[in-house]
Amino acid sequence: MEMLSQLWSLLGLLTVLQNVLPSQLLSLLHSLYQSLQDMLCPYSYFDVPEFNGYCGVHLNDLYRHVNLYLNSLVNVNVNVTSNPSSSSFNARLTLSRSNSSNRISFTVAPNHSVSDSFSGHILSWTHHVDTVQDSLDEKRSFVLKLPKRHRHALLHPYLHHLTARAEEFERVSRERRLFTNNGHASYDSGWVSVPFRHPSTFDTLALEPQLKSQLTGDLKAFANGKDFYHRVGRAWKRGYFLYGPPGSGKSSLIAAMANYLCYDVYDLELTKVSDNSELRALLIQTTNRSIVVIEDIDCSLDLTADRQQLRLSMNTKSTRSKARLRSRQQKQEDEDCDEQNAGRVTLSGLLNFTDGLWSCCGEERIIIFTTNHRDNVDPALLRCGRMDVHVNLGNCGPHAFRAMAKNYLGLDSHPLFEAVDRCVRLGGALTPAQVGEILLRNRGDTDVAMKDVVSAMQARINLDGGGGGGQDQLAELYSSCDDQTVMMRATSSPESVLVGVGGGSPENWVSSSPPGSGRKKKAAEGDQCQRMKMKFLVRLRSLTKSDSGRRGVCLTCPNS
Repeated sequence: MEMLSQLWSLLGLLTVLQNVLPSQLLSLLHSLYQSLQDMLCPYSYFDVPEFNGYCGVHLNDLYRHVNLYLNSLVNVNVNVTSNPSSSSFNARLTLSRSNSSNRISFTVAPNHSVSDSFSGHILSWTHHVDTVQDSLDEKRSFVLKLPKRHRHALLHPYLHHLTARAEEFERVSRERRLFTNNGHASYDSGWVSVPFRHPSTFDTLALEPQLKSQLTGDLKAFANGKDFYHRVGRAWKRGYFLYGPPGSGKSSLIAAMANYLCYDVYDLELTKVSDNSELRALLIQTTNRSIVVIEDIDCSLDLTADRQQLRLSMNTKSTRSKARLRSRQQKQEDEDCDEQNAGRVTLSGLLNFTDGLWSCCGEERIIIFTTNHRDNVDPALLRCGRMDVHVNLGNCGPHAFRAMAKNYLGLDSHPLFEAVDRCVRLGGALTPAQVGEILLRNRGDTDVAMKDVVSAMQARINLDGGGGGGQDQLAELYSSCDDQTVMMRATSSPESVLVGVGGGSPENWVSSSPPGSGRKKKAAEGDQCQRMKMKFLVRLRSLTKSDSGRRGVCLTCPNS
């Protein structure tokens, strides 16, 4: 009782002193007490407020990184079941989820702490939330506690580690968006977006293993190449040119690239862009870690007409120079032509978009052009520095078909795999879209699906190399699915090719069939190929004879 009475006396004395002493003296005494406490305490404390500045109007980017970093720590501890007694796991957490996302976010509850380790030392973060007097606002901050003896050796490396991991967690966990231009880039935001939830990945793509490995390796090197691009003085961007027949998987490859890198996708529709200034404004509004896509670049705008028009105008000027006078009607037509060119996207504007000064306004950006006909694209768009990697997507090769059979049918092996391989070698390969449609229709019966694929490939061989008997009707039915199959050569390789090595000209990157060694050799190879086709077709007729009537129905397009 005597001790309690003394304690109450001390508290009463402190209350009297607080009312009697001036506020300046009390503040000085409090600061001296804090300094003494910091001197005797073995830890150092660092505050990270939510807002910067005296008025608190600027967001503190480090506060956001700390929040993301602690979120990543909590996710790791929640997923790891072998260490449920860790201090981080025992912290009180706040769970949240936005309306547009299915992912649950974990954050440290107000006025609670979470532990972390770095370089063999234990650190802790405390989330302070204080209510502002006479206001409904809250003052939030994180407080970092680390050993005082090692604070100089730990602080900067730890913050660098924290920032890198927070950015990586944000890139992986954030919801990706698919943007398209709305035609109003000069006045407001030129992009509108929806959630990007395309399921395509490199595991589901029908690509040859070598091509898939080259693509993933190139993308990984680009994503991790920040220091390299800065060291060599190049803008941190990369161009991909995808070309191939319809249904070869160009759009699916773009989606797989976006999911692999966790990038947003900007689908640029050139027909909605009024002029070069609006095109430049759209580029400025794109974010870092994004993919800018222009599909069917040869069909979006008549860009090759710019050079033809320039040559035509030069010839016209030389002709007019010989004449001594030009009529007013001709002058008016020239002025109208200039106004028309000034009000549209030109080849020069698109070239500046891909590798001009304005193309380096952001970092970690990929630009992709696609086309069905490579020869229709202006060579100036395809040179090195603009389109760095050229990817030729064609028909399904043997490995790509096996990957699709595994994905669609769950097949690791089948007796007709060998027949499919022979059909591919004889020029009967199909595009991934055609194979996928056949497997999708018959996914309930693997044998029926495989027989239909072989029948479709047999029809392709008949279209290219001829054939007789009952196969003519099958070929006619199959031809309605894709008229472009007639353009495929029986001797061309069906495998997709990515050529990223070689000379500086992009034309050297596209693989081509080796030239023949003579007319006699070509004739002999042609006769041998025809004999192989005839033997193989006889074998296929015996395999699929019982299903000939049903195959004719399956090989027609759903729309026909």
